Amino acid sequence: MKEKLEALRGEALQELQQVDNPQLLNDLRVKYLGKKGALTEILRGMGGLSAEERPVIGQVGNEVRAAIEAVIEQKQTAFLQAETENRLRAETIDVTLPGKALPTGSVHPLNKVAQEIEDIFVGLGYTIAEGPEVETDYFNFEALNLPKNHPARDMQDSFYITDDILMRTHTSPVQVRTMKQMNGKPVKVICPGKVYRRDDDDATHSFQFNQIEGLVIGENIRMSDLKGTLLQFVQQMYGSQAEIRLRPSFFPFTEPSAEVDVTCVQCAGHGCRMCKHTGWLEILGSGMVHPRVLEMGGYDPAKYSGFAFGMGVERIALLKYGIDDIRHFYTNDMRFLSQFAKM
Repeated sequence: MKEKLEALRGEALQELQQVDNPQLLNDLRVKYLGKKGALTEILRGMGGLSAEERPVIGQVGNEVRAAIEAVIEQKQTAFLQAETENRLRAETIDVTLPGKALPTGSVHPLNKVAQEIEDIFVGLGYTIAEGPEVETDYFNFEALNLPKNHPARDMQDSFYITDDILMRTHTSPVQVRTMKQMNGKPVKVICPGKVYRRDDDDATHSFQFNQIEGLVIGENIRMSDLKGTLLQFVQQMYGSQAEIRLRPSFFPFTEPSAEVDVTCVQCAGHGCRMCKHTGWLEILGSGMVHPRVLEMGGYDPAKYSGFAFGMGVERIALLKYGIDDIRHFYTNDMRFLSQFAKM
């Protein structure tokens, strides 16, 4: 039996030396060391040996098994190392190649201008208030001194969902909600957001646009406070050389009311085609809060006064960047939008 074991060792080691792939190595492992392998078959005959022979044959069998397992382990290590080296060669990165530039986006010009407006007024001590875009008729009109069937409602042709629910036509409802939440305390807020009016799209109009309104309520608030605030705003937005003028106007929720013009950003007030040779460009509406609006908001008009203003973000952006068509903001033309990446 000892001769058989020695012969088996020689045969196995010779075959293992010629193995060139992991699958064949596994097959030989099963052939010689498996439960039904050649070594197991030989060792099963130990039952017919004498007590003196069994330890000797058992030791030889263990030596044969150890010799075969050592070669198998050596081969497995070599195959694994070769596989790792092949993978590293296949996945090698040439760090000398120039990198691929990743395309980067930029803030949309409307968002950029809206953020700039918000920053200016936050710097003046205002807080930002927001509200729902789907509003009730009460908050959108009635609480702003526009009762049902009031002719001034025709100025804001609306998208009604029901007889009492509509898409807000301005952010003024946020002002009303804020007044009611403050319970008669002073207010100093701006209200940014989308608004909706049933309008035909053209170079200067859209059925949806962005608006930012402001509201200040307190004791002894005057028209001069409104003018000083708006002058500070336009000079930060358009430059220290910018001036404003207030023209009498009409809004149901303010009295007195005024349209606000700024010196033309293109000709600096000298007159050009952009300002129709007047030197001025209209940018927003404003006025002192109407006493009835104060009352409906929970304020005593004999003690409190306030001013309000509202501007379209698109109009501010058109003037700031010299854009001639509002539709450029919404058509997603990368040639147009990419111009603002470095501004």
